Amino acid sequence: MEIVELDLESMDYQYDIIIIGAGAAGLMCGAVAGARGKSVLIIDHAQKVGEKIRISGGGRCNFTNIHCGPDNFISNNPHFCKSALSRYTPQDFIDLVNHYKIAWHEKTKGQLFCDGRSQQIIDMLLTECENADNQIRVSTEVLDIAKFEAGYVVTTQHQSINCEKVVIACGGTSIPKMGATGYGYKIAEKFGLPIVPTSPALVPLTFTDGLKQPLKTLSGVSTDSRVHYEATSFDEALLFTHRGLSGPAILQISSYWNAGDAITIDLAPDIDILDALKTARIDSARQSPKNWLAQYLPTRLAEFVASNIKQERLADMSDAQLINLALMVKEWRIKPAGTEGYRTAEVTKGGVDTDALSSKTLEAKRVPGLYFIGEVVDVTGHLGGHNFQWAWASGNACGRAV
Repeated sequence: MEIVELDLESMDYQYDIIIIGAGAAGLMCGAVAGARGKSVLIIDHAQKVGEKIRISGGGRCNFTNIHCGPDNFISNNPHFCKSALSRYTPQDFIDLVNHYKIAWHEKTKGQLFCDGRSQQIIDMLLTECENADNQIRVSTEVLDIAKFEAGYVVTTQHQSINCEKVVIACGGTSIPKMGATGYGYKIAEKFGLPIVPTSPALVPLTFTDGLKQPLKTLSGVSTDSRVHYEATSFDEALLFTHRGLSGPAILQISSYWNAGDAITIDLAPDIDILDALKTARIDSARQSPKNWLAQYLPTRLAEFVASNIKQERLADMSDAQLINLALMVKEWRIKPAGTEGYRTAEVTKGGVDTDALSSKTLEAKRVPGLYFIGEVVDVTGHLGGHNFQWAWASGNACGRAV
């Protein structure tokens, strides 16, 4: 398969389908549609395809999650994702990976990673597209998409191309250094589709100026935690940084958090710290609060939590002081200043309103022949391979329908 960067001499081409975006969803859609005999052109403004695939999972691509299901997604319509996810499951993608003899392993909570590099997943998808006779053009900017009675005209910086149907698979606005532009939202708005307000998701939270100074000694400390926001909680690792809070638990809760609100952190999940403190006041009376906490928390974190305790021995602490110390460990309330924004957000929350799309085909209900798949849609997955599974599933559903 030839990946054409630019062809200034070429005349206009006619395709059944033009896909805007050569990421996970776009490549999957192209491969599936092409295998059905459709002529497919995939266009991307980036110099290379699948850049988010390449950097994901620390370069090993967390390509799916064996536990992925509708409950792992956020959307104004939580039922929308069910159809696509049920018709293309994690096992379906695992079967594809196994067919290409790509070695993989499972990490925590069902997350699957390549043993080697994420380029293997990109190469696999490109081979699938090649087998389906897809054409791919990179370094090609789409300037306009116009609808006519017979189909669409996609205009790039060098030519206009006719097609019957258009698929928008160009993602959200997260990680702009990789070229994310939010162009898909502009196309949706042009054709009258509503947009659910977007925001950075799976993103670190930042400290207020008042918190940065007292917490700066904790930069680099990681610990298991349970992070709560309203009725949602996640049991995963938390990481203190010089800017604020990160780690899986924080990235997860960031997708639910609203600016101006506090989050609650349990630094010792599944441990009754108050009961343990009362026992230790008798059995380890001479031990300092700091040293006692260090058996449950990293040393620097134990020192910080105990820094306001004036008593040098557990024996000298009153019941009220034990309660306050336990609350600091089990119900530490922090009000973040904000997030690090799209610069470091792994995905974009919100997007094209699912009420405007068919859950079976991903086609715009009022704009025949126009489809939206992947991150550009208001379907946002949890951390751990779920967003890739949505890309595969929505791309597959659309590829079957176009």
